[in-house]
Amino acid sequence: MKAIQIDEFVKDFSELRPKDVQCQCKSNQLGVQITHAAVTHVDMLYAQGLHQNNRRHVKPPFILGNEFAGTTTSSPPNSSFPPGTRVFGSALGSYATHICVSETAVKPVPSQWTNAEACAVGASGAISYGGLMDVGNLQRGQWVLILGATGGLGVMAIQIAKAVGARVIAAVADGEAGEKGRMVRRIGADVVVDFQGKEWEGRVREATDGGEGVHLVYDSIGAVESGIRCCRYRGRIVIVGFAARGGEMEMVKMNRVLLKGISVVGYRFGEDGRRDPEKTKQAWKGFMGLVEAGKIRPVIYSGEYKGLESLPRALEDLKERKAWGRSVLRISEEAGQTDKSRL
Repeated sequence: MKAIQIDEFVKDFSELRPKDVQCQCKSNQLGVQITHAAVTHVDMLYAQGLHQNNRRHVKPPFILGNEFAGTTTSSPPNSSFPPGTRVFGSALGSYATHICVSETAVKPVPSQWTNAEACAVGASGAISYGGLMDVGNLQRGQWVLILGATGGLGVMAIQIAKAVGARVIAAVADGEAGEKGRMVRRIGADVVVDFQGKEWEGRVREATDGGEGVHLVYDSIGAVESGIRCCRYRGRIVIVGFAARGGEMEMVKMNRVLLKGISVVGYRFGEDGRRDPEKTKQAWKGFMGLVEAGKIRPVIYSGEYKGLESLPRALEDLKERKAWGRSVLRISEEAGQTDKSRL
């Protein structure tokens, strides 16, 4: 098969090229022909050796990529996913034409979605649901600020928050009049704030009842200091990632946490799944319930990335913050294309 294999960490994404790699599934694994793979910030860090996992289990050689959709080509006897089943899932090694995974790593593609759409959502829907509802305890009528609102996690968080009756402030890079600002408006944001503008945290507070600030901050970019400024007293911050920090962690002044009575909680979806699988199951159940109710719309970036050869360009566009929603790499064709999801 063809794959983007990391034999040593790269300094420039142009160094990433597909090569021939052996793929032999075990008897208890699913074989999947990948049609689409998501382009994420984790992949950027993995390729450069800048992620904390690169110091542990993600060491060269490994195949890059974490989220995919495709069609099963082989499966164990009595599998829930016989050959020909459309699936999407999360597993290291998705920048390839084929992958071998356990059944627990995939879910069936909802009938109303194409493979590309399922790939664009990936695990981000369940992560955002768990972060907002379980960890963040978001309630109807509360104000929530989404940091990283235009990313894969952010666009899911906006839609989930609106579906449960919360009021959403989306922080974006180009303001309400820009392309990203218009996009988050279309998927439900009540207020759009340009986080590159001066005193933007003050504008977040002004938008809330009495100017007190938001009840909850959902942070996927690593901006806890700003989140604290935007919170009301006894506000809550849920950290799900550090996408905007390039591997460098933020130093937070803890006196501000004390003065506002802020609760700051980290949410590691994968670790939760390992320690308490039932919580992860409930997050998926809650999110898929919103999908079935028609409350969730996949958001695919308009850029076209066809073939493994286009991965360097896709990662560079993500690094330069050109992309919004989820960039999707088309590895092979599928019936029914993705235009309806391109906002």
